[in-house]
Amino acid sequence: MYMRQLFRSSHLQWARRATFPKHSQGRLQRARRWTHSGGGTYRAVIFDMSGVLIPSPGRVAAEWELQNHIPPGTIRKAWISGGENGPWMKLMRGEITTEDFLQEFGRLCSEIVKTSVPVGSFFSLLTSDQVAKQFPVMTEAITQIRAKGLRTAVLSNNFYLPNGKSFLPLDRKQFDVVVESCLEGVCKPDPRIYKLCLERLGLQPSESIFLDDLGPNLKAAASLGIRTIQVNDPETAVKELETLLGFTMRMVIPNTGPVRETVEIPRDSLEKYLKDLLGTQSTGPLELLRFDHGQSSPTYYVRLGNHQLVLKRKPLGTLVPSTHAVEREFRIMKALANAGVPVPKVLDLCEDSSPSHLFFSMKFLTDQDVRVAYHVLILFPSEDYILQQMQTWIKQYRASEPGTIPAMERLIQWLPRHLPKQQKMTVVHGNFRLDNLLFHPEKTEVLAVLDWELSTLGDPLADAAFSCLTHYLPSSFPGSLLRGLRDCDLTQLGIPTAEEYLRMYCCHLEIPPPENWNFYMALSFFRMAIILQGVHKRSLPGQAGLAATEQNEKLTEYVSNLAWDFAVKEGFRVFKEMPPQNHY
Repeated sequence: MYMRQLFRSSHLQWARRATFPKHSQGRLQRARRWTHSGGGTYRAVIFDMSGVLIPSPGRVAAEWELQNHIPPGTIRKAWISGGENGPWMKLMRGEITTEDFLQEFGRLCSEIVKTSVPVGSFFSLLTSDQVAKQFPVMTEAITQIRAKGLRTAVLSNNFYLPNGKSFLPLDRKQFDVVVESCLEGVCKPDPRIYKLCLERLGLQPSESIFLDDLGPNLKAAASLGIRTIQVNDPETAVKELETLLGFTMRMVIPNTGPVRETVEIPRDSLEKYLKDLLGTQSTGPLELLRFDHGQSSPTYYVRLGNHQLVLKRKPLGTLVPSTHAVEREFRIMKALANAGVPVPKVLDLCEDSSPSHLFFSMKFLTDQDVRVAYHVLILFPSEDYILQQMQTWIKQYRASEPGTIPAMERLIQWLPRHLPKQQKMTVVHGNFRLDNLLFHPEKTEVLAVLDWELSTLGDPLADAAFSCLTHYLPSSFPGSLLRGLRDCDLTQLGIPTAEEYLRMYCCHLEIPPPENWNFYMALSFFRMAIILQGVHKRSLPGQAGLAATEQNEKLTEYVSNLAWDFAVKEGFRVFKEMPPQNHY
């Protein structure tokens, strides 16, 4: 088996975001109790808004002053001017309108700096969607807290906007209780607002944790018996919250689930192995989840202390020779990294047969520009392996064939007789497609190319054709295998057609598009049929592989028929180009 490290980055988000559980009145009765050192239990987490869930007004003010050449500290001085009767405090308690606030606050700022200050510009920035955006790490934390059965609340010193609505740029579904200062007529650090929040939660002070960035607010909460966390940095605050509650909340891992018994790894042995490998004395529990999307070789998410890793291993049981070559993949990626190819950082290879591991470094990304993604696919051409590997694929099929599939028998005879003349030789990936590439969330950049088990030297057009399999599959094709595009509007999706993609690919390789493209597609579907048959065979005795519902033996026959369709098209092309025979 081999492992790769999973980098954590606060500006990266998951491709699929977790949804928040629906609000339920019965949640309190079902809530889990999380014991803390004082002997009691935590049943809720209360969040301040500004400075905890979104940027603090102080930070926004400092940046605005710098950009607008306003003396530093002007806004802060105006905030505290007048104390409880100043315009800022009256605005938060809902005692004055926004228009009156801006007029009075602007006058205070102008008196401080002896010149006119455009406070309307500052207020617009403070309440803009660009600035008032929730920190992803806090969104993830709230999701995890609620998933564990705890209640959540937001306790906000907020104010009315010119449109009459209160300033709360948050998804209210995240919280069981929302307490807004401008609606209640009281704001922090007045003890009454904390008591109001606890009353609506139905909890005692010792059962709650409160996060705020300001000392006076925290002091007032602590005086009531609430456990407090001062937020100077959201990431650090979440770590402290994890320590208090005893579970992780910074990463919601999509497309994972519990590890089934058939693909279980001895956790004690794995934890000892990792601590020896990483040199960590972490006492936190080892977390192990199974990725459920399309892996024929079992792949896991592993977390130990501050380390997040991906582990890949061979399936259990008897395997077809030369398949699931994780050792080969490890060595290839290690070599490619030194050649400048974007591949995960491999940490270690364990060749002990009980079991075998690989660990990588990788990032999970979202929101890709699809057309850019297809352009990037073209930047990694690979090598010809058709002649060398044809016999290997046929042997693999024979080792796992369920019976006679007519289309496969015809292909086994036809393909070796119609091998193309190779135009170029490069490194061939062997399973080259979009879902084996990881992209930067904000730039046109491939961070890693994954799944090198089948790589070798060969014809780069084999990779190009394999990348186009989805173009010819229906959308009803099982999603965890390949997502079909045949009945989709590619123009609307921003995806090039197979023909456009091929022209782009060949232009980059500086070779003409092949006339025998149908051969390459027949070859790709032939290979896919063999892969599917191997996956199906492993599932029969309950070994690792794809979900049981997707282990349909008819898939092999369906895909092999698609391969033969392309072979027939290639035969007609050759026939039409043959010179007419002289029968005289």
